[in-house]
Amino acid sequence: MSLIKDIPELVNANVITQETADRITNYYRDKKVSPTNKLFVVFGILGAILIGLGIILIIAHNWDQLSRTSKTIIGFAPLIIAQVICGYVLIKKRSSTAWRESSSAFLFFAIGACISIISQTYNIPGNLSSFLLTWALLAIPMVYIMNSSVTSLLYLIAITFYAGETGYWSYPVTESYTYWLLLLGIIPHYYIMYKQKPKSNFMIIHNWLIPLSVIITLGTVANNQDEFMYIAYITLFGLLYLIGSKEFFANQKIINNGYKILGSVGTIALLLSLSFDWFWEELYTKTFILNEVITSAEFITISITMIPAIILLYTHIKKISISNIQPIALVFVLFIITFFIGLYSSLAVILINLYIFAIGILTIREGANRDHLGILNYGLMIITALTICRFFDTDLSFAIRGVLFVLVGVGFFIANYSILKKRRKEDSV
Repeated sequence: MSLIKDIPELVNANVITQETADRITNYYRDKKVSPTNKLFVVFGILGAILIGLGIILIIAHNWDQLSRTSKTIIGFAPLIIAQVICGYVLIKKRSSTAWRESSSAFLFFAIGACISIISQTYNIPGNLSSFLLTWALLAIPMVYIMNSSVTSLLYLIAITFYAGETGYWSYPVTESYTYWLLLLGIIPHYYIMYKQKPKSNFMIIHNWLIPLSVIITLGTVANNQDEFMYIAYITLFGLLYLIGSKEFFANQKIINNGYKILGSVGTIALLLSLSFDWFWEELYTKTFILNEVITSAEFITISITMIPAIILLYTHIKKISISNIQPIALVFVLFIITFFIGLYSSLAVILINLYIFAIGILTIREGANRDHLGILNYGLMIITALTICRFFDTDLSFAIRGVLFVLVGVGFFIANYSILKKRRKEDSV
């Protein structure tokens, strides 16, 4: 473009600063990325991953016939080759996303292969969690040196696996608190992507993988007050939903908004699981000691998730008013009240069912008002899920249960038909 060619002249004439020139150049460079270039990035990354995995499989097949020296050379060879390639990319191909991401992915797997081969060859003591932790710590600098988003994603998967290994499968021998410090390691890179490439594919994947990782890992903090983890999770889902309701996501496709989808689906799934009597009957018989509760890991977790959730809810209400706020955004507040009611009364289970039903109805109404089939059918699916839960939880006859399912099915048909008919009328005008 002629504008790009004129930028050096504009800088020399002090019309624009060098910083502004860099921003303009980056803007037009990102804007003209073609589908072919995107495919080249994807296939480059996949190729690097497959090469790395292929080398590991070939070595594994012939492992027993190799000497210790050969094993050592094989362990370090992919690592050295990968570092040489990354060095070449930094010097010659820094502006190429495909080169940066594919070489970084290759180096990421080379690090893991080297650690495992050398540990096995020389019988270095350790377990899976220490292996994953070492791998993650050695890989995190690549995110910033190579400016590599694929390494950030692989790192995120590795630390989530690490948290599962330490917090679930090895509990109570080990704890997973290190995960939260490791998670902070990619936040600066995530922020840079947010500022420079907010709608890139890598940003979209991070918008899904980061909240999913936190959801998976949050349960690892549970200790002696497990029941309070339901409050922690419902608050986390509310926080994610409110993050997904920020202006940043407003002009993006809903499928790109992992925060809002996971927050909404997580809230509904948790409420459905608590719409049965079993949890509230157990909770009613429990005795909690206040000092133990407020000093527990669960209570601290609730506090950490509650504070930002309340702040976001307050700013959200100020911006759009309470009458226009989505019901799911308020559920975590209502659930906390319901939880404490459940300590003394069986009314809590009725309230949970009413919340689910109200969310379903209000979501259907929103879908109809916005002429959005996706939102409307999501509301109908919530009602259907609640009906299925009550199918297994009531003493109603099969005939009445069958009638309920027929009514829900008819509701699906009528609601969708009404919107489609409305659209046809508008198109014909």
